[in-house]
Amino acid sequence: MTDNNSTTSTEETAAQYRVLARKYRPATFSEMIGQEAMVRVLTNAVSSGRLAHAFMLTGVRGVGKTTTARVLARGLNCIGPDGTADFGPTVEPCGVCEHCVGIAEDRHVDVLEMDAASRTGVDDMRELIEGVRYRPTSARYKVYIIDEVHMLSKSAFNALLKTLEEPPEHVKFIFATTEIRKVPVTVLSRCQRFDLRRVEVDVLATYFNELATKEGATVDDTAIQLIARAADGSVRDGLSLLDQAISHTTDSGDTITEDQIREMLGLADRSQSFDTFDALMKGDAAAALDVFAAQYTSGADPAQIIEDLLGVTHWLTRLKVSPAVADDVAVPEIERVRGKQLSSDLGMAAVTRAWQMLLKGLTEVRHAPSAVQAAEMVLIRLAHASTLPSPEEALKALSDDAAAQTTTTTVPSGGNGGGASAVSNTTAQPTGNGGGAQAALSVVSNIEPEQIAVQADEPETTAFVFTDFAHIAERATQCREGKLAAFLGHNARLVKFEPGRLEINGGEFADEVTMRRLRMFLQEQSGMEWVIINSTEAGAATLVEVQAGDIKAALDKATAHPLVQAVLETFPDASVESIERIEHNEHVEQNNEDDPTE
Repeated sequence: MTDNNSTTSTEETAAQYRVLARKYRPATFSEMIGQEAMVRVLTNAVSSGRLAHAFMLTGVRGVGKTTTARVLARGLNCIGPDGTADFGPTVEPCGVCEHCVGIAEDRHVDVLEMDAASRTGVDDMRELIEGVRYRPTSARYKVYIIDEVHMLSKSAFNALLKTLEEPPEHVKFIFATTEIRKVPVTVLSRCQRFDLRRVEVDVLATYFNELATKEGATVDDTAIQLIARAADGSVRDGLSLLDQAISHTTDSGDTITEDQIREMLGLADRSQSFDTFDALMKGDAAAALDVFAAQYTSGADPAQIIEDLLGVTHWLTRLKVSPAVADDVAVPEIERVRGKQLSSDLGMAAVTRAWQMLLKGLTEVRHAPSAVQAAEMVLIRLAHASTLPSPEEALKALSDDAAAQTTTTTVPSGGNGGGASAVSNTTAQPTGNGGGAQAALSVVSNIEPEQIAVQADEPETTAFVFTDFAHIAERATQCREGKLAAFLGHNARLVKFEPGRLEINGGEFADEVTMRRLRMFLQEQSGMEWVIINSTEAGAATLVEVQAGDIKAALDKATAHPLVQAVLETFPDASVESIERIEHNEHVEQNNEDDPTE
């Protein structure tokens, strides 16, 4: 008999249970969290009577768009606890009058809530518009709440425009959407827009902790932080996770731990993420792979492991930029201690390089046939790259090697001021591992006795001085940069030229690759930094156009010459097609001057 009663009680409890997201849905503006700016504006608007006829609520999922719409609808129609007051709209609806109760239970005849995702056509809007003409049955305002309004068709939006611009005084429209960019500008311009922001992690953590206490559950602070982070700014998502976390314990006195939440969410242990990152930065790929294997065996997703490493990299970068962030009480102890240790050991170049490689590797893991293999390859690449020198260190090493390659030759004085002398020729050369020197000795005879210091041959510098834009195109042709020379000659129009700075209008041909190659070419040739700007100004004629103009002018000039005119008159069908320049021979001219008979 007792078992039957217990079973019946359990079934009744399950039937009456409401998830936390519905149980703790705010009924007034004061109960909403993380949306202080919107609440302040709406509160002032209601208090002063400056109510718009249409509201557009936008934001990511679970931040309170529909909740705000329902609270606003209740505040517009609340008549007080006794049901007789008519004090106008209020920001604190009573929650017990017939209008508040009817709206809360989604059965009020004058508050119509529709889903635009299922009613997208113009016929649905026509039905709505026809109902706008009639006054509310019992409430103060007739309120239309349209959720996911961006799903309406173009025809439906157009049908709504006129009514939305000049609705009757007894009608209020409240729209909600997660994709505001899909809503036509003509509709947005007729609404008062409110952007609901993501709720911050510490605000969510405090709120979830309060609700867990109300539910009789005890949750570790670190576990609450994990739930708040996983919520990604969404209150509803976080409440669903908290609901699931509370179900992990069978006894109400048990404490929900961090390990349970990590297991529930499929997250890697934070300490393991720091261990993996530490091993990678030390170049120990084997240790990093061992930790990765342990995480994968415990159920962590490979992509999630890479995301956790990205989180560690971001945290270390923040610590290097602003160490004071570690003093925030919301920061877990492990992140504070391990983060300070790693950030002090690593340079900014190392963490930024790790970020780029992990970010690229995350895409590979998500699209690779085997996520595990892709993740392991990412870790191996990062461990190998951590042992490589930074660009600054590489440049410094090259400079040191160049400075070390010097040759000193010494010739001692002879005993009687003549005769053969021995010359010591010593050249410092880098060994296979980048250091050390080898000595070479040579004997030179018949050298006058004196001290000689000879520097090793330095590589010739090819610093090229560009005098104008045409000079650049000519040099590109000489260096066999065919694509670059064609771009400079046929497509680029000069706007401004000065040493180290070039402004051109390349139009659609000036893509990022071409402009980057042009900048590198100028730097390589001139040995100086160049600023290349793709301007929108018209610019001068292209080099090919200038050359064509010069040829035409030369042809016209040649045609106008008296001798050419005489030839053309003698041969009417003849024409001047091209001009060939004949180089002047100074030697022949000199000989002609010496001997006029030749």
